[in-house]
Amino acid sequence: MKNNISVLFLLLSLFITAPHTLVAQKTTKKKTAVLKKTNNTKSCCTATIPNRFGVKTKSNSIEKPVTNAATTSPVGMVWIPGGTYAMGGDNDQARQDEFPKHAVKLNGFFIDITEVTNAQFAKFVAATGYKTTAEKDINWEELKKQLPPDTEKPDSETLKAASLVFVLTVGEVSLQDYSQWWSWSHGADWKHPKGKDSDIVGKDNYPVVHISWDDANAYCKWAGKRLPTEAEWEYAARGGLTKNVYSWGNEKVDEGKMHCNYFQGSFPYKNEGTDGFAGSAPVKSFAPNGYGLYDMAGNVWEWCADKYHNLYYDSFQKVAVALNPKGPLKSYDPDEPLVAKRVMRGGSFLCNESYCSGYRVSARMKSSSDSSMEHLGFRCVSN
Repeated sequence: MKNNISVLFLLLSLFITAPHTLVAQKTTKKKTAVLKKTNNTKSCCTATIPNRFGVKTKSNSIEKPVTNAATTSPVGMVWIPGGTYAMGGDNDQARQDEFPKHAVKLNGFFIDITEVTNAQFAKFVAATGYKTTAEKDINWEELKKQLPPDTEKPDSETLKAASLVFVLTVGEVSLQDYSQWWSWSHGADWKHPKGKDSDIVGKDNYPVVHISWDDANAYCKWAGKRLPTEAEWEYAARGGLTKNVYSWGNEKVDEGKMHCNYFQGSFPYKNEGTDGFAGSAPVKSFAPNGYGLYDMAGNVWEWCADKYHNLYYDSFQKVAVALNPKGPLKSYDPDEPLVAKRVMRGGSFLCNESYCSGYRVSARMKSSSDSSMEHLGFRCVSN
């Protein structure tokens, strides 16, 4: 690694902003532009989750789903009856890409009761020999196709297999610079969630993490399932409630009983851990929603099938009811216009009410399909 400060910043920018989707920054002006955030896209994991490299309502009414014929659910899944709901933001924390709220009608589907666990993913790996994105060295020839033409190739050490691991800062820091709490860690992967010296012994029932969209999609195909569409995910997360902010209702995350696994304290330097967990929690550690689904809020972010476009919801303004929407044909994120992204939902153990609210049922996040992080997993659906 070259011994100069400009290269050090380059590496941080390359792999914290977009590991496997490197963003070259050669000047202070470029750095400022990339790190610039707006209140409308703020998140616990920043406006743009690091790639691998509004009106308040008090309604607690229940949606009336379309009744389907009796269906026997596969093991570990539950049937979500088809129906119509209002998709999008429900309070003043909702960001621009959560509007306009629009009507969506879905067919019924099965969905995993929990996030895919380490034990389940281990069976997939044992059966197929699959290697996750985080376990593979970066292919520079493929990667540079996504980058500005003047992007300089990093050294070979930097391109070795790695993933992003969360590290508490020593004190209060600017929440605009996520390189301060994300560490590009060689040896971090689903079997080593905190880095090469960690393991998952005794954590079979924890959600598998450091999973890219490509990894999640590969698992789904092996299991005879698929990733949920964004519309399916939100419908399931709402648990039958109408116009509620959270999967459990409208009671704030820090009011009443502990609703989910999130970051209590001052992000990103003081985690009080009053929910009993400093990182991810075993699945089923918190109460399920109205459909019997666990961790639809907090714990780890979950991949959806859809491509991400910040103005996707605008396409429904003149549509009475969207029928089984599957996302935009093209991805676009103004924060990183060169990077194609997929949608992530549900928030994680890093979400914090004073800084973000990713555990809201309508909250959207996005990252490149080859992104992998300590707080990123998935669950499956099937028809």
